[in-house]
Amino acid sequence: MGGSGAVEISLEHVRQISERDRKIVTHTPVTPSAHLSERCGGSIVLKAENLQRTGAFKIRGAMNKLFTLGNDVRKGVVAGSAGNHAQALAFAARQFGVPCEIYVPAGASLAKIAACRGYGATVHEGGDSLDNAVTLAQSRARETGMVFCHPYDDPVVVAGQATLGVELIDDIPDLAQVIVPLGGGGLLSGVALVAKQFDPSIRVIGVQISSCAPYIYGTAPKGPVPTLADGIAVKVPGEVTAPLIEKWVDDIVDVDEDSVADAMMLLLERSKYFVEGGGAVGVSALLSGRVKPADRGSTCVVLSGGNADLGLLTGLVRRHETNRGRRLIVFVRISDRPGGLARLLALFAEHGANLIEVEHVREGVDLHVRETGVQAVLEVRGRDHAEALIASTKADGYDISEVTGR
Repeated sequence: MGGSGAVEISLEHVRQISERDRKIVTHTPVTPSAHLSERCGGSIVLKAENLQRTGAFKIRGAMNKLFTLGNDVRKGVVAGSAGNHAQALAFAARQFGVPCEIYVPAGASLAKIAACRGYGATVHEGGDSLDNAVTLAQSRARETGMVFCHPYDDPVVVAGQATLGVELIDDIPDLAQVIVPLGGGGLLSGVALVAKQFDPSIRVIGVQISSCAPYIYGTAPKGPVPTLADGIAVKVPGEVTAPLIEKWVDDIVDVDEDSVADAMMLLLERSKYFVEGGGAVGVSALLSGRVKPADRGSTCVVLSGGNADLGLLTGLVRRHETNRGRRLIVFVRISDRPGGLARLLALFAEHGANLIEVEHVREGVDLHVRETGVQAVLEVRGRDHAEALIASTKADGYDISEVTGR
């Protein structure tokens, strides 16, 4: 990519911000990923910004914004955010001792909302998108004299997010490629301008979620966007960030929901990192082949945040176990007589399957008057074990079939 008209932010200026904020902003670790390196090739490292203060990179931009406001911040700050910018601004406002109000779209992460309130912010829920939340926050700023703090489309915020790039070039001597989640573009543009000013040969790639990828397709869907990557489901490229991305970023790709779910579980299982969907899209891009690791040097994947609702884990784990062949769902016809279910469950146990849940199904299936249907969810050792269990159960006289698509 390439372009002009972008604001100028120097590497030296970003270094000054990084030095000033180091007592508040955590210098997050860079850790190698042996599994991803073996699976995708190359040398892959992870920038664990999910371990940042407030759980995401946004604290970098929020702190820089408040530092630059001076006396203008006395009436407080207000923002529209899906959650991570909200938490960061609430935390920064508490550090400066000023009021903070946050507007979040309907359906925003409950964990992020609770965290904002925990930092002392007033949270208003409403609107069907991040863009609507931003509009409401701007109106509130005009009414009250509070300072509106944009989540990404502000040179001061971009310069703050760029401090992550300083840490990358300082911590990874052979840095060859950086993969960064892309929502509004504050983080991507900040990292890119630092990396490219330091070494123009470093490739910088942004990743969007395919259901909301305006930087790639030029448009985004109307209304709410149901996605695991809600934190980057930004519908309109920024007036500040778009020219920076055009100038400094090498490529932008998109990834789908299934690959994001796979990436979240891989990070949890292999790296012991709980990363939100928007923060995991870089790993998703590698797993799906949308981005190839650098032939030489390190490819760094930025894990931009870890503020997902814990309630997501149940569905993610269930999907993961099913796809890996470790979760089997079967439907069995049994005699509707005392002891019928107990004998079936004992048979499952004899074959080494662990029962997770079981339910009688009598409606919507063709059953004999003396039959009942049983749907069971079983934990098994893998596909071979599942197939052996089904075959053995049939050999014992049961009408059993696997249930798929759940």
